[in-house]
Amino acid sequence: MAAIGQHAWPQVSRSPAGQPAPGGMKRLRAAGSWRCDALALLLPLVALPSAAACPCSDPDLCRPIQGARDFEVFVFDVGGGTWRFYNWTHITTVATFGDYDPELMCYAHAKGARVVLKGVVPLKDMLEPAARGLWITQQVELAKKQYMDGINMDIAEAVNKSSPEYDVLTALMKETAEAFHSAIPGSQVTFDVAWSPECIDQRCYNYSGITDACDFVFVMSYDEDSPVWPCRAARANAPYNQTLTGFEDYINMGIDPKKLVMGVPWYGYDYTCLNLSKDHICFFSKVPFHGDLCSDSARFQVSYKAMMKQVNSSISGRLWDKEQKAPYYEYKDALGHFHQVWYDDPQSISLKAAYVQKRGLRGIGMWNANCLDYSRTPVAEQQTEAMWQALIP
Repeated sequence: MAAIGQHAWPQVSRSPAGQPAPGGMKRLRAAGSWRCDALALLLPLVALPSAAACPCSDPDLCRPIQGARDFEVFVFDVGGGTWRFYNWTHITTVATFGDYDPELMCYAHAKGARVVLKGVVPLKDMLEPAARGLWITQQVELAKKQYMDGINMDIAEAVNKSSPEYDVLTALMKETAEAFHSAIPGSQVTFDVAWSPECIDQRCYNYSGITDACDFVFVMSYDEDSPVWPCRAARANAPYNQTLTGFEDYINMGIDPKKLVMGVPWYGYDYTCLNLSKDHICFFSKVPFHGDLCSDSARFQVSYKAMMKQVNSSISGRLWDKEQKAPYYEYKDALGHFHQVWYDDPQSISLKAAYVQKRGLRGIGMWNANCLDYSRTPVAEQQTEAMWQALIP
């Protein structure tokens, strides 16, 4: 792997005044990349009707990506510019959940990776076929304008099986996929689903129908505690056995493993303990959420980079839970309160990546790639590289 920072970036075309040329957009807050030297990874591209507005120095980079990799590494980017330091060796798709960045698009295409839109819309606005058609047309036109390769639908509304939204969501996905595949050859349409199909947080979707309509679904295998745990004690964000049970539930529904991508968390949760026992049980207050005794208000989210700056100075150091197959640590805050922090690291992620390979899933990905430390210090580089490498069995 080349040293971080040694990149040849595709340049965004700019006007003499220094502004992005027509078709270019303001520079995005995105996230970074490690060097992948071989452009042999570049997949075949299809011709564009016109490259006049292409923001890349090489117009070929504005052509949509064609074909599929044998193994998907699906990356969520939420902005910030750190994409320049990602490990692009295996990345196949980048879902842009930050501002549009033409430089990210150009560089991803140079590496043979797709860049897809974020698709979010209230289902109540999609009840009428005409409204769905208009929204879908707008998304297709936006993707074409920005030289994107598809859309990742991120809808997490509570839906009852007897409600009109149940069938509407399935129709929305089918019509979206048909429109994108027709308008942008080779485009990719995906949908984000909960870690289990068992009506998680009241998301009672037609998972089989949605998966049939999409190229694949991204299974958000994190935040797994609310529906199944009494939530009186801190626990792992994505326990190993529970995560695998969720996938087996999808597969037992008849869903092809090749249409399932495992999402792993690059963040953890910090719990304030009302009582921390000697055997490392962190009890906390119960807060109702969707009828369950668990809520994000009983904890707060912490990025991997922040945890790595804290774990070594904690009162416990890194600990490992053999049952949940997840790391955690404990510390005391300035007010004297004990905290327990649960997260995923290369060891826990590697175990899940091995299951992905053994079970023949479509691939793996994370929420989100910006959570790592790309500061280039020796320690940060080692920690960051280990997290990227853990994705590949």
